[in-house]
Amino acid sequence: METYPYRHEPLTDFTREENYEKYKEGLKIVETDLGKTYPLVIGGERVKSEETKVSLNPANHEEVVGIIHQASVQDCKKAMAVALSTFETWSRVDPMFRADVLFKSAAILRRRRFEFAAILTKEAGKPYSEADADVAEGIDFLEYYGREMLRIREKGKEVLSRRNIERNEYRFLPLGVGVVITPFNFPLAILTGMTSAAVVTGNTVLLKPASTTQTIAYKMLEVFEEAGLPDGVVNFVPCEGKEAGDYMVKHSKTRFVSFTGSKDVGVKIYENAAKVRKGQIWFKRVIAEMGGKGAIIVDEDVDVEEAADILIKSAFGFSGQKCSAATRAFVHESLYDDFLATLKLKTEKLKVNDPETSSTFMGPLIDEIAFKKVMSYIEKGKEEGTLLTGGRGDDSKGYFVEPTIFTDVKPKGSIMQEEIFGPVLCVNKFKKFEDAIRKANDTEYGLTGAILSKNREHLEMARRDFHVGNLYFNRGCTAAIVGYQPFGGFNMSGTNAKAGGPEYLTLHMQAKTVTEQY
Repeated sequence: METYPYRHEPLTDFTREENYEKYKEGLKIVETDLGKTYPLVIGGERVKSEETKVSLNPANHEEVVGIIHQASVQDCKKAMAVALSTFETWSRVDPMFRADVLFKSAAILRRRRFEFAAILTKEAGKPYSEADADVAEGIDFLEYYGREMLRIREKGKEVLSRRNIERNEYRFLPLGVGVVITPFNFPLAILTGMTSAAVVTGNTVLLKPASTTQTIAYKMLEVFEEAGLPDGVVNFVPCEGKEAGDYMVKHSKTRFVSFTGSKDVGVKIYENAAKVRKGQIWFKRVIAEMGGKGAIIVDEDVDVEEAADILIKSAFGFSGQKCSAATRAFVHESLYDDFLATLKLKTEKLKVNDPETSSTFMGPLIDEIAFKKVMSYIEKGKEEGTLLTGGRGDDSKGYFVEPTIFTDVKPKGSIMQEEIFGPVLCVNKFKKFEDAIRKANDTEYGLTGAILSKNREHLEMARRDFHVGNLYFNRGCTAAIVGYQPFGGFNMSGTNAKAGGPEYLTLHMQAKTVTEQY
C-alpha cells in the first residue's frame, strides 16, 4: 500500500498568461470533436440505438457539441444483464487493482486537464476558472476514494477479539449493481466521484448522466477505459427518466441508487426504490443529494466590502447553478443600507458573457427549460420583494440571465423557500442574531450556510443551532474540498451521505462479521 498522503489538487493560476493559452489550446482540441455522435457503451461494446439527443452549447444554442444515442428499456435490460455478470468477477478483484484504476484515471485527467475544462465550457457553459475547478475536484475524488479503499482494505473496522477464545473480523463486501444518476452542474467532478466510489468498492454501474451533459460523461468513461477498467464495470446508458430511467431504479436486481439532482426527482427515486419488487431479496439503498437553499448571515462587525465579495461569489458563481449556492442573505440592520449599496455596485460590474471569454464572471444557464424557470421566479420575486438590481434575461443566442437581487422579501415567498437554481439572491435584514439563525433555518432544505462574524458567541451559537450539513465561518458557502469538507445535507437536501468523506465508501458496501473460535 502506498503511504504518500492525499492532498487536494491545486487550482490553475490563470493570472499566468501561459495557463490561459493552454486552456485556449484545449478549446481548439474540443472544437475538432464538435458535432460527433456518441454511442451507448454496454459491456465495452459500442451500441447504437433508435433515438439520439442533440447536446447544444448553452452559450450558443446553434452550436452542436455532440449527438448521443439514447438507451431504450431493451438497452437497459441488456446493460443490467452485463452488469450482473461482471459483478461476479469485479467484486472479487483485489481493491489494490481497483484503486489503481482510479489513480491512473486521475493521472490521465491531469494530462488532459485543459481539454476537459474546455469540454465543460462548451457543454455546461462553465467559465474557465469554474471549469478548471470541476476538473480538479474530479481528480480529488479519484485520489481520495482510491486511498480510502486501500485504508479499508488494510484495516477494515476494528472490533474486539477475546484472547485465547476467538478472533473477530469486520469486513466490507460490495453490494452489487448500482444505478448512478448524475447532475449537469458538476458534470465531470460529481459524475467521477459517484462512479468511482461505486467502482472502487467492487460494484458495477449503470451510468445515467444528466441529459444536457452526456458528451462529458462519455469522455470520462473513455478515461476509465484507458486506465484499465474492465468492460462491463461501467455501462453508459443515457436515457430519459420516465421509461428507461425508472426501469433501472425499479429493477429487482438493482442493489443501490446513487443520485444527485433536484428534490422532486430525488423524492420519486426514493419512493420507487423503497418498494420491494417481485424477486427482490434486499432493501435497496439510496444515496441522494437533492439541493439546497443556502443562507449567509452577515453580522454587524464585519467588513462590508469583504462580505459583499464573499456573497457575490457564493450566490452567482456558475450562474447560481450550485446546490450549495447562497440564495438568501440575512444582514444586520446596522449595516443593511450600506451593505446593499456596496452589493449592488459590485454586482452590476459582473461580466455576463460567453464563458470562453477571459473577462466573463457568469456564463449562461444550462438550457431553455432552466432559463424559463429562472425568469418565472424573477417575475414572482417582483411581487414578493423589491428588485434591487438585475432581473433581465436574453435567450436570443444563449441562455443568459443577469445576476438578480431582491430585498425585503416575504419570508414565506416562493423565492425565499424554493430552490431556483439560478442567479437570484434574496437579502433581508435582522436585528438579533438568534433571529437570523431562525430565519436561515426556515426552509425544508439543510445543505449549506455561512456566518460572517467576529463575535465568538455568535459563531458558537451557529455551530450549535444552524441546521445544515456544511456550515462555514468567515468564508463563502460553496466550494467544499474533497477530504477536507465532506459534503451533504439534512432534510430535503438528501440523505446526508457526505461525499468526499471517510464514511462515503461504506455506503456502497455491506458489513460482514467473521468469528473464528479457538
